[in-house]
Amino acid sequence: MKLYRNLSEAVIQGLQLIFTDNKYADKVIEKILKSNPKWGARDRRFIAETIYDIVRWHRLFKEISEAEDDDFWRLLGVWCLWNNTEFPDWEEFAGLSRKKIEANYEKLKDIRKIRESIPDWLDELGEKELGKDWDTELAALNEEAKVVLRVNTLKLSRKELQEQLEDIENIHTEAPNEFPDALILEQRQNIFTRQQFKDGLFEVQDAGSQVIAPFLKPEPGMRVIDACAGAGGKTLQLAALMKNKGRIIAMDTEAWKLDELKKRARRAGVGNIEPRAIESSKTIKRLENSADRLLLDVPCSGLGVIKRNPDAKWKLTPEFMERVKELQQHILVDYSTMLKKDGLMVYSTCSLLPSENEKQVELFLESRKDKFELMDQKWIKPSEGFDGFYMALIKRFN
Repeated sequence: MKLYRNLSEAVIQGLQLIFTDNKYADKVIEKILKSNPKWGARDRRFIAETIYDIVRWHRLFKEISEAEDDDFWRLLGVWCLWNNTEFPDWEEFAGLSRKKIEANYEKLKDIRKIRESIPDWLDELGEKELGKDWDTELAALNEEAKVVLRVNTLKLSRKELQEQLEDIENIHTEAPNEFPDALILEQRQNIFTRQQFKDGLFEVQDAGSQVIAPFLKPEPGMRVIDACAGAGGKTLQLAALMKNKGRIIAMDTEAWKLDELKKRARRAGVGNIEPRAIESSKTIKRLENSADRLLLDVPCSGLGVIKRNPDAKWKLTPEFMERVKELQQHILVDYSTMLKKDGLMVYSTCSLLPSENEKQVELFLESRKDKFELMDQKWIKPSEGFDGFYMALIKRFN
């Protein structure tokens, strides 16, 4: 593969924005790709995948190349060597030696935090909470995330969508038995330009994430509250499971996310969602004892989705971890009041850490044994091939 100057400069610009200006990788890549409509699909894929690769392996590449903090060209050179790509004789790559990089890697490869390219504190935390499982899960978090679709069953079946994508778009997918509404793309590509997406026939949603809404056991005609709905991926899945019947109140503290949900709902042909911004504790109080089902997909570290958002491992801090755990418990305590007697709620995260997951549920139930009980819980591990999730099914009996 040949390295082109303009594409390389786009990669360097992206890395500067992510590491120097602390911008989010997905937004940076989206902006860069929009800046030059003349780039073809191959160019766009090179820019996006190279940025993500260097973000993912930032610490490892930096250590084995002995690069300075802001020498992103040197990291691109290491990326080339790592991928057996010859780099041009540009001055930015002067002094880079495959032999030296390979020798440095041999010296450092047995140090997990360097080999797996993760901050010291996060490696220590993972080992403390997950023990021997941390090695396996951390390695899985450095794999490239699969592109997974969730079929909109309000409009067509999985088989029908799979056939459409193959016959009309020449897009090949796998239909996994354990995820009944999921299709996995055999080859990564920009799926959002396809007519089937514009027609609302599918959403992009990780297979692990698709387990959470069914875990809540929603039924047509119920009143369901999705209290941390965000842009509504799981809300739309709930609507499909409920066959567009009943009522879903989709709530979030950030109203702009609910605006995005409204657009997605229109595209999906969903008519039973009522977006409602959480403006104060009164918003919650007005809905006390009203929900048959309650989904609390709470803010978390996002450790389970690092294969999809590799820059998160450089943006997370121990201070943020403590704050988010306080917020999780606050949401569990305050929002659970919206659930009716005999209703079910799911507490879920995209984290692997027990301190954000089962420990939070235990803490909540300790003081509410007279009202709530744990019915079931499930863990989806990154080593199983998708993102990592935790979910607990809790019943209110009093």
